[in-house]
Amino acid sequence: MFSEERREKILELLKNEGRVLAKELSEALQVSIDSIRRDLSSMEDNGLLKRTHGGAIPVTEVRKGPSPNAVRFGEGSKYERAIAREAVKWIKERDTIFLSGGGMYHELLKHLPNIPLTVVTNSLVTADFLRERENVDVYVIGGKVKNSGNMTDALAMNGVNQFTFDLAFVSGGGISARGITTATPEVAAFISAVGKVSRKSVGLFPHYKVGVNAFAQVGPVTNLDVVITDEESPRDHLQSLEQQGVKVLIASTESTQSETN
Repeated sequence: MFSEERREKILELLKNEGRVLAKELSEALQVSIDSIRRDLSSMEDNGLLKRTHGGAIPVTEVRKGPSPNAVRFGEGSKYERAIAREAVKWIKERDTIFLSGGGMYHELLKHLPNIPLTVVTNSLVTADFLRERENVDVYVIGGKVKNSGNMTDALAMNGVNQFTFDLAFVSGGGISARGITTATPEVAAFISAVGKVSRKSVGLFPHYKVGVNAFAQVGPVTNLDVVITDEESPRDHLQSLEQQGVKVLIASTESTQSETN
């Protein structure tokens, strides 16, 4: 069964059952759970569903009639909130940081410290979110604008090479001992270009992206100074990252849970 056929089946199951679990999908469709996780991540990026712990729910359960970006840039999960709170601790006053656009990045924006910063982004959504922050100078890398508001083409890559970043935050489709991966070669090349002009790179990967190998290779995990994840991440995969010399930080969801109670 090809990936497109699997994803059509997943959408059909979501419509009929209201929720799917990755483990059950793996058994029903006779593919690895890593393949199912890649499918769910890609489908969430395209606004087709909303990832949950262990599976997914239809986007219509999140918000009636949402646009893809309304889902993608909406309320983050407790795991994304925990990772974001840990990630911003790496930001220092007057740093120049790179932030792209997407669910994990958008959650981080909500937790940026109120200190002087320069943010460079390839995302119109990120730039719009920050444009009224008096403490933040925002620079946008240009190129062909995708539906998500991101720009990752050759023009955008040329723009990246004009800068040097103190800190870059990196996410993607997955991370494993094989490396950092994402959905398309174009995005992979763009993320790689950002890493080459960054003094430090911090990986932001919720548990459902740990141990996952997406389609396109960004680079080895050693390109990252630290990987921040949550306590649901599989320990064996985290150990394989640490064995390559990568620092792994586990963000606790307990504080984020208490904030919402």
